[in-house]
Amino acid sequence: MKRVFVFMAFAALLLMGTTQTSTAQTEQAAATTQQLTEQAQSTTPVGETVLHKEIKRLFIEGGAGFMGVILLCLIFGLAIAIERIIYLNLTTTNTEKLLEKIDKALKDDGVDAAKEICRNTRGPVASIFYQGLDRAHEGIDMAEKSVVAYGGVQMGLLEKNLSWISLFIALAPMLGFLGTVIGMIAAFDAIEQAGTVSATIVAGGIKVALITTVFGLVVAIILQVFYNYLLSKIDSLSNQMEDSSISLIDMLVKYNKQ
Repeated sequence: MKRVFVFMAFAALLLMGTTQTSTAQTEQAAATTQQLTEQAQSTTPVGETVLHKEIKRLFIEGGAGFMGVILLCLIFGLAIAIERIIYLNLTTTNTEKLLEKIDKALKDDGVDAAKEICRNTRGPVASIFYQGLDRAHEGIDMAEKSVVAYGGVQMGLLEKNLSWISLFIALAPMLGFLGTVIGMIAAFDAIEQAGTVSATIVAGGIKVALITTVFGLVVAIILQVFYNYLLSKIDSLSNQMEDSSISLIDMLVKYNKQ
């Protein structure tokens, strides 16, 4: 994850450096882009081309400064969300099947065989089971305490980096509102310099100022959807860990009575 942040930061620096090129280079790049666009019109759908141009136009009108920072919030938030989704899906296990295997191993071969099954199974549930089985020889109370303690550790791993997504959800609209306020100030400055209230000046300034707010809200909505999905996934895994832990303690109680 640190490598992802470093890569994104480096890309942002390159983007900021690119915007400071000379006017001649910009005009030449624009001409080249126009020629490539005209050549690609025969193969690119018209709707896709128009949408791409519209998004690009709105991004430039909103101001590269605030719009770039909001875009980075979206990139970082999506990177963390995708990493968390992959991690949570990999940690999902069939707890009922795992409990059946452990129950059979305890009855046939003892605690060591059950620990081996947990060691070869991925996911937080198997890790919690292993910690409980590892302390089973010290008594049921110690096994239960170990399961509870290590369950808290696994919950921390499941919720890792979620606070960053929450930060980007709050930060994106705030940056959009800030860009809007600054844009409104610039519009009033233009009115003051013109010495008259012109509908064109006022409408144009307000339009450009509101673009940052819209973009910030869109970014927050997208990240909020991913954030709620991750929370629901973590809640499901948490319930699985609690239910399966109770079943494991019951198995150990029955095993010690034998």
